Amino acid sequence: MYQCIRKTLLLSGMVMGLTCSSTAIKAQSKNTFTKPGYIALPLGSIHPKGWLLHQLQIMRKGTTGHLDEVYAKIKKDNGWLGGKGDGWEETPYWLDGALPLAYLLDDQALKNKVGKYVNWVLKHQRPSGYFGPVTKAERDDSSVTIGSNNAGQGEDWWPKMVMLKVLRQYYMATGDARVIQFMTKYFEYQMQVLDAVPIGKWTDWAAARGADNAMIVQWLYSITGDARLLRLAAQIEDQSFPWSKWLGGRDWVMNAAAHQNNDSWMHRHGVNVGMSIKDPAIQYQRTGDKKYLQYLKTGFTDIMTLHGMPYGMFSADEDLHGNNPVQGTELCAIVESMFSLEEIVGITGDPLYMDALEKMAFNALPTQTTDDYNNKQYFQIANQVQVTKGVFNFSLPFDREMNNVFGMRSGYTCCLANMHQGWTKFASHLWYGTPDKGLAALEYSPNDITCTVGASNTGITIKETTGYPFDEAINFELLPQQPVSFPLQLRIPSWCKEAVITLNGQELRREKGGQVITINRSWKKGDQLTLQLPMEITTSEWGHNSRAVERGPLVYALKLQEKWVKATDEKEGDYYSVYPQGPWNYGLLEAQVKDPAQLQVKKVRPVTGDFVWNLAHAPIEITAAAKKIPGWTLYNDIAPTPVTERSGIYKGKVNDQVEKITLIPYGCTKVRVVAFPVVK
Repeated sequence: MYQCIRKTLLLSGMVMGLTCSSTAIKAQSKNTFTKPGYIALPLGSIHPKGWLLHQLQIMRKGTTGHLDEVYAKIKKDNGWLGGKGDGWEETPYWLDGALPLAYLLDDQALKNKVGKYVNWVLKHQRPSGYFGPVTKAERDDSSVTIGSNNAGQGEDWWPKMVMLKVLRQYYMATGDARVIQFMTKYFEYQMQVLDAVPIGKWTDWAAARGADNAMIVQWLYSITGDARLLRLAAQIEDQSFPWSKWLGGRDWVMNAAAHQNNDSWMHRHGVNVGMSIKDPAIQYQRTGDKKYLQYLKTGFTDIMTLHGMPYGMFSADEDLHGNNPVQGTELCAIVESMFSLEEIVGITGDPLYMDALEKMAFNALPTQTTDDYNNKQYFQIANQVQVTKGVFNFSLPFDREMNNVFGMRSGYTCCLANMHQGWTKFASHLWYGTPDKGLAALEYSPNDITCTVGASNTGITIKETTGYPFDEAINFELLPQQPVSFPLQLRIPSWCKEAVITLNGQELRREKGGQVITINRSWKKGDQLTLQLPMEITTSEWGHNSRAVERGPLVYALKLQEKWVKATDEKEGDYYSVYPQGPWNYGLLEAQVKDPAQLQVKKVRPVTGDFVWNLAHAPIEITAAAKKIPGWTLYNDIAPTPVTERSGIYKGKVNDQVEKITLIPYGCTKVRVVAFPVVK
């Protein structure tokens, strides 16, 4: 691992050596760039196993591996291959997930497929540094080439930001020095023209998402040390939406909760917010000013307080829309928030965001796609008692009423292209490197990692075997090529009261939750390290005085059998509605909410390599006592949360009969109740 990183540093330093002016070198010594707390590992170091590998294999067989074959917008005359077709965000979105999938699975056919786009982009950079599909001006007049003298004839900065993320991942997988040369030229072009053609010249999308541009600029700086890049990153931030100020200032998030009109909706657009939460971390990285860390914590806490949902995400249908369990969340917002958290974790090292990432990944993400990864929901709902065409309670319902159904092209197709980065980037961020040549396991799922560690750069493979997030034990088998000393860091989630760490069958230590611990020792081949994370059942409070049941990183929802109905929309194609087979209008008994230990947990099946996030494979069930609320019925396709008094108790009519209901992991459901009213 570290040999690979040093090699790429040397290669890129050679590239930049000719372009750094003496002024830039002098300025470099005055910058306050903060090195990341953790180091992203080369793509391909982590090899998913078990259920996570199966998830990625499903994606390869489905749209992630074949979107360019089944989706006409990307298939036909693609602009990112020189054609007249899609030249905006959807092709880069798809590549942003398909490229890491190719390297995680070491799939040469998929590498070749995504490589066509990467190579076209690298080979067709203009002499000025500008890049992207052939512009209208260039197509209309073959003598025109976009440069600093005619930058206004270029096209939107935004989709280039996504492609820059693709190229960074490609570089992290291959070390291809062309990427460093390419980015150097492009950022020099931006330095020359941003005064004349600022980030928001063509669209507000670019101004809303400028932090993604600054992020890659700062990544290049971390390799080359060219201080001009920090000034460029600051300029991009100055021309973009002031997210850090908004997140830290608090008025913005309150206004977003209060208003759902057409004024400044881009400021509360859920995907923009998901991308923006990393802005304070990126600003902190560039400046070293710790006020940005406070802005980040304040803003993230406020968003989740005012707009948070039990499944670990905030409402985003399309706008931030409060914490009522009948609001929706866009799939793009989830995967972008996950990526932001992965960047935040690397920069800050704060366990708060590690915990937030796993809750999104294991709850919000899996429920919003079909088992074959060919269909998705534009908006999911926490208390989603049916999936059907309708207006619902969304801030952007659409006249065609297709936002809640499962379909390939239902709702906006941005999510069809963008959903692929969720699992792939999560898998590639299970581990990070540490500055002292160690390793940090900050997210848990079955995998092997192969890299080098320690002062001697000793090769090592660590096999992580686990049924997490369903099972409590995470086992690590360390296989260094020779005995080696290095620090191994492990995250203890905040929901865990006390973790137990054993080494070769002997208890090593016990640690409280909410921290990252370090085990610094000499490791030998065959060492067996086990992290035991006891999962207690808890209940949590959510919008409208509702309560959810949680166990470890998972939230649990009412198990309802499903009836799937296929239909076809004239404009948006085939789609599926899903209806519950059985009653859903239950309230949880107050006694069990106050004392969750009364709830019964049962492991009904092992987590095997063919696991899929659905009813049939749900490995854990929780049995609860509940009563029906006869007046809780559908209204405008939603199940409005029953009103309760301050004590949290529903005072309307409740059936006398106590019934046993079954709860399963939220991510295994399509129709459900997760935020329950409480009854006596």
